[in-house]
Amino acid sequence: MSKIDLLLDNYTKYIGLPWQGELAPAQRVLFCVYNEQDELRFQLKIDEFQIKTEQLNHNWLAIDVTKSFTTWLSKQKYKLKYFENPKLIEPAIRLFEKALQKEIVDKIGQNSIDENTVVAIHGIGALFGQIKIKQLVELIAPLIPGRLLVFFPGTYENDNYRLLNAYDGWNYLAVTITPDGNQ
Repeated sequence: MSKIDLLLDNYTKYIGLPWQGELAPAQRVLFCVYNEQDELRFQLKIDEFQIKTEQLNHNWLAIDVTKSFTTWLSKQKYKLKYFENPKLIEPAIRLFEKALQKEIVDKIGQNSIDENTVVAIHGIGALFGQIKIKQLVELIAPLIPGRLLVFFPGTYENDNYRLLNAYDGWNYLAVTITPDGNQ
């Protein structure tokens, strides 16, 4: 069985448990952590996460942020200057953070979600070097009454998440689901 299949099985077991109500937003966040080298295998299986979620009588809303940065950048007035001198984009990244938050909020608003909905964010590897995933999660978790599921290509060790196995890791209060089990 592949690691992504094991991740799917562990996710299914966890999401099938009775959901507690009245949890703080940070306690309603799930991270499905998988090796970044398995990204293509994961992409092939994302629909199975939806199927399993819906079979367990939960609603599903997937938001793909893979192209969010490139779409935002393509609309910027000074995009060519940013390519000529990448340091110039650093102040504009705050604008991207706000644009990404608005994109996610708009997608949530276009769909009816409730306390029985899993909002699944995937494609976050494409945000590496642009924004901190921790900040994104902290911004959007309070907006989701059900569960926020973040598909996380990286590692989780000693209560520390590392996107794409980079050195800049962080600790976050969330349920961690890995191919090896829930933590």
